Amino acid sequence: MEVRLVASDLDGTIIRADGTISPRTIEAFRHAREAGMHIVFVTGRPVRWLEPIRTAFGHLGAVICSNGAVLYDLETERLLGAETIEPDLLIEARRIILRAEPGATFAAETTRGLHLEPGFADSAETARLDTVNTLDLRSAALREEGVVKFLAKSRTRNSDDFMAAVAQDLGHLVSVTHSAFDVSLLEMAHVDVNKSVALAAYAADLGIDPGEVVAFGDMPNDLQMLAWAGHGYAMASGHRSALDAAAYRAPGVEDDGVACILEGILAAHGQLPGDR
Repeated sequence: MEVRLVASDLDGTIIRADGTISPRTIEAFRHAREAGMHIVFVTGRPVRWLEPIRTAFGHLGAVICSNGAVLYDLETERLLGAETIEPDLLIEARRIILRAEPGATFAAETTRGLHLEPGFADSAETARLDTVNTLDLRSAALREEGVVKFLAKSRTRNSDDFMAAVAQDLGHLVSVTHSAFDVSLLEMAHVDVNKSVALAAYAADLGIDPGEVVAFGDMPNDLQMLAWAGHGYAMASGHRSALDAAAYRAPGVEDDGVACILEGILAAHGQLPGDR
């Protein structure tokens, strides 16, 4: 297997349930970079939630954030680009969701921060935020900042059922996915945005073909990426849809599955430190 680019989701893929990344996984990524492979983390997280990556890897590689809407360079700590959604489309998306799920609450992630509708977050969640902005889809501030991800929360349906109830009606407005096991939260982006679109563009800029990419993921927001990559691995601990979409399977996140696969790739090419 010729691998020039390693693309990995974060939560549930290399970030474990306790919020940490194992030393073995950190070393595997470092060895891959030393072997000349490009590293890109591909996540639903916003830029402001990248501290676990900085802590584990320092300034290593790039990050595709917000499910493909944002490209951020960790090595220079610089925002490279963002695909935003017109607020008018979000107003219509909100109307459609409320028709199917009257109790839904909403939030918008912008290039600068998070805007919350009253009731979206509980007091404990709000306390963890540095800044709390009130969501107003008609505000000039929201348009100026640029929405990269629109969020809708249900407290009556699980994520799969919530998505099934609204995805078809939203398809012409936004892309829709979900990535959380413990909360029913839909994640919406520009209609042309998903992880695979952003990853394909990133790889093309480096002159890298899909067959030279190994990708890891565990949730529905990883489906397109796992199908696009020449070597797409779903985590054994992941969502059923991810396991069905991927050509390959890695051990679960708690078993250092990504590290297992990377070590095997490096060893096959004599690129682990002990093999040189």
